[in-house]
Amino acid sequence: MLIEEAQQHLFAHWPEPGIDDEKKKSFFDQVPAGEVLSFGEENFIKFEEAGIREACDAAFVLVAGGLGERLGYGGIKLALPSETTTGTCFLQLYVESILALQEASCKQKEVLPGNVDRHIPLVIMTSDDTHSRTQELLESNAYFGMKSNQVHLLKQEKVACLADADANLALDPSEKYKIQTKPHGHGDVHALLYSSGLLHKWQNSGLKWVLFFQDTNGLLFKGIPASLGVSASKDFHVNSLAVPRKAKEAIGGIAQLTHEDGRRMVINVEYNQLDPLLRATGHVDGDVNDETGYSPYPGNINQLILRLGPYIEELSRTKGAITEFVNPKYKDSSKTSFKSSTRLECMMQDYPRTLLPSARVGFTVMDTWLAYAPVKNNPEDAAKVPKGNPYHSATSGEMAIYRAHSRILRKVGAKIEDPQMGVFNGQEVEIWPRIVWSPRWALTFSDVKNKLTGNCEISQKSTMVVKGANIHINDLSLDGALIVNAIDQAEVKLSPHVQNDGWMFEPVDYKDNSTPEEIRIRGFAIKKNDQTILNYDQPGKYCVQFHSVR
Repeated sequence: MLIEEAQQHLFAHWPEPGIDDEKKKSFFDQVPAGEVLSFGEENFIKFEEAGIREACDAAFVLVAGGLGERLGYGGIKLALPSETTTGTCFLQLYVESILALQEASCKQKEVLPGNVDRHIPLVIMTSDDTHSRTQELLESNAYFGMKSNQVHLLKQEKVACLADADANLALDPSEKYKIQTKPHGHGDVHALLYSSGLLHKWQNSGLKWVLFFQDTNGLLFKGIPASLGVSASKDFHVNSLAVPRKAKEAIGGIAQLTHEDGRRMVINVEYNQLDPLLRATGHVDGDVNDETGYSPYPGNINQLILRLGPYIEELSRTKGAITEFVNPKYKDSSKTSFKSSTRLECMMQDYPRTLLPSARVGFTVMDTWLAYAPVKNNPEDAAKVPKGNPYHSATSGEMAIYRAHSRILRKVGAKIEDPQMGVFNGQEVEIWPRIVWSPRWALTFSDVKNKLTGNCEISQKSTMVVKGANIHINDLSLDGALIVNAIDQAEVKLSPHVQNDGWMFEPVDYKDNSTPEEIRIRGFAIKKNDQTILNYDQPGKYCVQFHSVR
């Protein structure tokens, strides 16, 4: 695989067979088995097609126990708009993506869409803080198109806090007759699934996969079809989704650990532990970039694909218990007193720690621009990030969606004008054309290639929104804002030439309390000067060639 990925230089200094053979073997031990994919290439397309076939045999588990306070947003993170061009919140984006996968997969397998056994289940792990608000968000939006019995909410409980290094229990600061509690971590999801009875129900209905993901990455479903295809093709029991990672970057690295007795495991190693671990095991330089400019240990993005059968077997043995750890914040370098109480935690991605050596564990690496744009930092913290490092804010998360869609369209042959640089909330970002489409319009590279054809050009100032399963665009010329909406029963073929004043970003001060939180944490609002809107709300076939210049 390394040679296929143009890494043959790694072997240029190797002596002939018979010399240093054990050291040669140890070279392969340090990096786990996996698949490195590049969007739009033949291998990527092959795995995407395989993943679509598998999707109707999968269940999705969304770990969403947190509020948006860390982002400067008072609501649940799932209610936060993934982007403000359409205002689609994260939960709506995820549900619509799963429904689009469900339909595409059923078509490939010739399963009737009305077959209840082929409604992809969605489990959402909530907490005391988010449970009722998640339920309300679903119910007030008719589950965003899902059937209510497709969605299951599992609430995790909190655990007691520790006041000091002697593990004395902490009292609640606001109530002296109450022990303080905090969340136990997203690793609880495994025990909750085990105790819920859902896993056996899924297995009995013919499901084969469980996909885990977290709550504020607007790009994650861009990589899921191909990653699921990798799992199926390689028969992985565990597949960790990853992106290229710079050495010492603040994201866990996927590595293969070898015990002195020969046991091995492929697992995430937290970024603050990886470099010391490498140095302690004979890698004198620690975590460093190789000739590619990246660390050999890809960055874990906390998306897991598990094969259901082996997962049930493992949980039957462990009851879903995940190795715990404690991560106190100390007052000073003496490390004798805590800044605040701490608690035992566990992480979802530590599931492989207890697996038997026979388990097939691997990873899939995707382009960062395609699959990873988490929203987890508030404006002040993001503005302090060193230049060149990802901000991981609402600002950068939204801009990453526009960048990904623009680059995807470039991959299929469209001419997309280069981005301009802008600064919002102290963060310098690329401003690409504001291109957004619904998952029903396109899930895969092939979908986009089939639905956007001819000579298409989009200027940097443009906005394009496409919502509808059967919209085909040919010879597009866009310099402004174009919005196309169509019901499923409308088959639309467009050849538009659109020029107008379009939509533009206006800077917003994140300290301005007169602006809604979900806007000011981005640092910009959208001013809608002019647009061309095409609505097709009646069944039929439409073939439209038009010029709209004003």
